[in-house]
Amino acid sequence: MLILILYFFIFIVFLQVLYYLVVFGKFAFAKAQQTTAKKISISVIVCAKNEEENVAKFIPILAEQDYPDFEIVLIDDASSDNTLEVFEAFEKQYSNIRLVKVENNEAFWGNKKYALTLGIKASKKDYLLFTDADCYPTSKDWITAMSSQFTMQKTIVLGYGGYERIANSFLNKLIRYETLLTAIQYFSWAKVGRPYMGVGRNLAYKREEFFNVNGFINHIQVRSGDDDLFINEAATAKNTAISFTPESFTYSKPKTTYKDWLIQKRRHIATAGHYKTFDQFQLGTFYCTQLLFFVLSIILLSFQFEWIIVLSIIFVRYLCAWIVVGCSAGKLKEKDLKYWFPIVELILIFTQINIFITNLFSKPVNWK
Repeated sequence: MLILILYFFIFIVFLQVLYYLVVFGKFAFAKAQQTTAKKISISVIVCAKNEEENVAKFIPILAEQDYPDFEIVLIDDASSDNTLEVFEAFEKQYSNIRLVKVENNEAFWGNKKYALTLGIKASKKDYLLFTDADCYPTSKDWITAMSSQFTMQKTIVLGYGGYERIANSFLNKLIRYETLLTAIQYFSWAKVGRPYMGVGRNLAYKREEFFNVNGFINHIQVRSGDDDLFINEAATAKNTAISFTPESFTYSKPKTTYKDWLIQKRRHIATAGHYKTFDQFQLGTFYCTQLLFFVLSIILLSFQFEWIIVLSIIFVRYLCAWIVVGCSAGKLKEKDLKYWFPIVELILIFTQINIFITNLFSKPVNWK
């Protein structure tokens, strides 16, 4: 029996190494990108619901972008706080700000996709660049960096949306590692030619891509997924590019309690259940092999069965994973995470199992 477990363990590690070196290596070992400014018109779209403090801080950063031709479309999704008043003040202050006021609609109440659709239709530029109300770009060249990846063929650009660092917070490291791993995955699969998701914190596409798939209509009943489900449907090997220069990054304030972060991740994992079959399969296979790697390692080492071989295989797996995660972390300015990799990886795996089981018995909370 133990010899069969060993053979199965070797197969699982082989799959893990394939993921890290063959797939994730596409991004980890990619050459640095060059930013060449494009003369294209950009609509920056921000949808907010009860975000008065965040929009007061971050909209001026967007308005001060060093880009010759852009507008900012601010969407107030029936906020009950002073978000609309803040938006109206910015509309008076900046000539390139366009305001969209969304009233509660019985058929689409609380559905962010409905609000975004109104904002997209109100935009006047050919290319759309999205970020969230609680996000801010790292430089005045954010629009330039993201739009530089557009070509005649590449009409969708996936960017990186990271989280701020909080000193001496292990939860912060866990959140940032999960975000890093997610970015490694969607950047790598895009480079392989199988783009499957993007994040609404930093995402761009040509206006026509939205209408080519009839907007969000095919998944309008799913409250979340205005970013990843749209990309899962619209993105192809031919029309999708990635942007990973530091100037293209956006950042958000991370959750500060495990409970709040868990609620957020429950929503994200539930949305992944609506991905295309292949994308669900590759994601599921990766996470299953991660779990099985730890379980089988513990079983084999507990019985000290061929322990030298087992330890050697474990070392090879960790070396490959650490190199790929480390190179990727360097590209995305998250270098400190590579030193915490073995610990945060293990905790994240069992957190995801907890979320999956919880989602089986209750629905996650969606748009505020």
